[in-house]
Amino acid sequence: MILIVDSGSTKSDWLAVDKDGNKLLEKIRTKGLNPEIISEEKMVKIVKKHPDLKEHKESVTHVFFYGAGCGTDRGKEMVFEALSQVFNTAKISVEEDTLAAVYGAINHDKEAAVVCILGTGSNCSYYDGTKLHQEVQSLGYIVMDDASGNYFGKQLLRDYYFNNMPENIKIAFETKYNLDADYIKYNIYKQPNPNAYLANFAEFMFLQKDSQYTIDLIKNGVRLFAKNMIMQFKEELKTVPVHFAGSIAFFSQNEIKEVAEEMGFKVGNFVRRPIDGLVPFHIKNLE
Repeated sequence: MILIVDSGSTKSDWLAVDKDGNKLLEKIRTKGLNPEIISEEKMVKIVKKHPDLKEHKESVTHVFFYGAGCGTDRGKEMVFEALSQVFNTAKISVEEDTLAAVYGAINHDKEAAVVCILGTGSNCSYYDGTKLHQEVQSLGYIVMDDASGNYFGKQLLRDYYFNNMPENIKIAFETKYNLDADYIKYNIYKQPNPNAYLANFAEFMFLQKDSQYTIDLIKNGVRLFAKNMIMQFKEELKTVPVHFAGSIAFFSQNEIKEVAEEMGFKVGNFVRRPIDGLVPFHIKNLE
């Protein structure tokens, strides 16, 4: 059994396939395994808790893990050690989530492209057809992550509390969520995964897509992301497309295309779940 994992801060999607790429189990979902947010011990508990992973752990031969927080050696090592404690006879590979987005979004193995992730967090890299290149090292959701779910969640909360929302949007927002100040502060400052908590509010934007307020909110976030991340690759953008992965990107396609036209880069593919494109890649390159 081969396990392919795409892990963000909020959730991890797992695919179980055989050496020919045939699906062996229904898609498995666990909590996110971001080493920047949770401990190695917690990762092990999350994986062992899932009944399918627990039942089939001895038959797993390979684990290909792509995760948020795995862009550093420390992060990779933490996840590798956690997975090794569960799948102790398997060959385990741990890479950053951006590489999963690359393999899931490009049109063929050797295609060069700028690839962006807009999910709970955000990131951007250039893939030259062989290697991944990054100009900016992410400092995480507090300092960076423009146009991500947690970025938009924070902006929505700020607009609500600073009275910068149209009245009808404000009413809809407070009807959908518990916006008590103490409750919000408790979840942000006292609970684990505050980035995932903030990202939960981003869904609201896509329920209000007929509002100019929402359209402007999304476009402003995308402009900020493009300025700080995409435009780091000005030379590459002259010849390659920009692919996008993640739910925020998938549901913001119109706004992203408009910003791309404004800023002069070519939009390529939109992939909501990169994991679906990882199976043929790994079956083809299985050792």
